[in-house]
Amino acid sequence: MSNATTTRLESVLPGEISVRSVLVHAVMYGAALLFLVPYMYMISTSLKTPQGAVAAGMNWIPDPVSLHAYAGLLADSLIIGWAFNTLLIASITTLLVLIVDSMIAFALTRLDWPGQRYVLGLIIASFMVPGFVNIIPLYILISDLGLLNSYLAVILPFAAGPLGVFLLAQFFREIPYEIQEAAQLDGFSNWRIYTRMILPLSRSILSALALFMFVWSWNQFLWPLIVLQEQAMYTLPIGIVVLRDNFTYQPSVTMASAVIASGPLFILFLLLQEQLMSAVEMQGVT
Repeated sequence: MSNATTTRLESVLPGEISVRSVLVHAVMYGAALLFLVPYMYMISTSLKTPQGAVAAGMNWIPDPVSLHAYAGLLADSLIIGWAFNTLLIASITTLLVLIVDSMIAFALTRLDWPGQRYVLGLIIASFMVPGFVNIIPLYILISDLGLLNSYLAVILPFAAGPLGVFLLAQFFREIPYEIQEAAQLDGFSNWRIYTRMILPLSRSILSALALFMFVWSWNQFLWPLIVLQEQAMYTLPIGIVVLRDNFTYQPSVTMASAVIASGPLFILFLLLQEQLMSAVEMQGVT
């Protein structure tokens, strides 16, 4: 290749790369903006007066800005209690899933016992069973145990799940066995290996699983609706439907309740986004 051709390529390629980079960023930011549009409209409507919320047209900027919907919502509904119920259920469910699933994954990947491969295959096969198939037998079981209309009825059926076991098992397999062998030579028991080595090394995937399970538990609707029979014990997803029916002609109140319901999840994601990205990268590499 001649010097003239090389010089021309060097002068063209940086420009082409720059244009491509601009186009990629434009597409990505445009897609992100599309995802944000419903949330922007939700927040905007929640800050409008009752008259402004029902006015014709798409008025994105509230004029004037009003907290009337939030004040009425906090004063005339059980949304604070529903938020506490949801936080309690989601937190306990997430904690139990992390403990139980990590123990199962540790036993399936770091211990040697007969039949463990078949047990893991059975757990993975459970992904093929639709969740609604288990609703009737699960309801009968919870009813026979006398747990209806209690938080345990919402928490216990989901204290362990195949998704968490699968993710953690895949991650635990990538931890070098030489570390475990060295710990065993130093007299570490299986419990100490699990608590002092495996769990600290798996902080990123545990954080990602915690985020997934917390969001899933926070957004549960059908099962809590079936087993919780008192309005004071409802969770936020059920409560929002109740508020929508009670405040049919007050969209600002409905949107304010949606903001309160989604706000904690947004804050949680901001707190755990680094661990989440790290877990996704490590899973992609392995």
